[in-house]
Amino acid sequence: MLGAPGLDFETWETSNLIVHVHEEAMTSAFPQSKTGPAIAAILIVSAAATAFLFWLIYLHPAADQANTRLAFLPALNALLNGLSAITLLIGYTFIRARRISAHRAAMLTAFAFSTLFLVSYILHHALHGDVRYPLHAALRSVYLPLLASHILLAIVALPLILVTFFFSLTGRIPQHRKIARWTLPLWLYVSITGVLTWAMLRLAQGQWSVISGQ
Repeated sequence: MLGAPGLDFETWETSNLIVHVHEEAMTSAFPQSKTGPAIAAILIVSAAATAFLFWLIYLHPAADQANTRLAFLPALNALLNGLSAITLLIGYTFIRARRISAHRAAMLTAFAFSTLFLVSYILHHALHGDVRYPLHAALRSVYLPLLASHILLAIVALPLILVTFFFSLTGRIPQHRKIARWTLPLWLYVSITGVLTWAMLRLAQGQWSVISGQ
């Protein structure tokens, strides 16, 4: 048994050949050009998006501070983050098995879930503003560092995700492979911690309501 568990030598060689043919086809379909301008554009868009989100969350006045409209949005955000994490893991198993088309479909699906999350996230904060963790609730010392790491790595992950897709969709497979090794764990971490921070905040809000008698 060579190459990967459950694959004999001929199967492994065939899968390598399929990957090589796929890379050659992608390179032929998308003539290689300088990547500098495209990456610079991605960085500018990512920085602008980050600045907008910080303005929206911390400076923009909430339109519905009473949280009477679309109160389901935080749960929807957590669901979309969870679905993104699941499809990322599925996409990873596909690429390990050299199933290129299935891998691409899974990663595009994960990107779609994350995009829908971003739309829902913007709507939630436009309506409800920044929701703070109760000051005296349990696990605050765990929640705050987790949230900080989630935010910081989300800022880093955004341009990485876009550059990774740019390399893949333009046939720059070697570059795609190099950066995807960093993009996947960051994207996965951000998706999972998005679910965890939502769950912790929801639990703390429930605890605080009981403690305060509200």
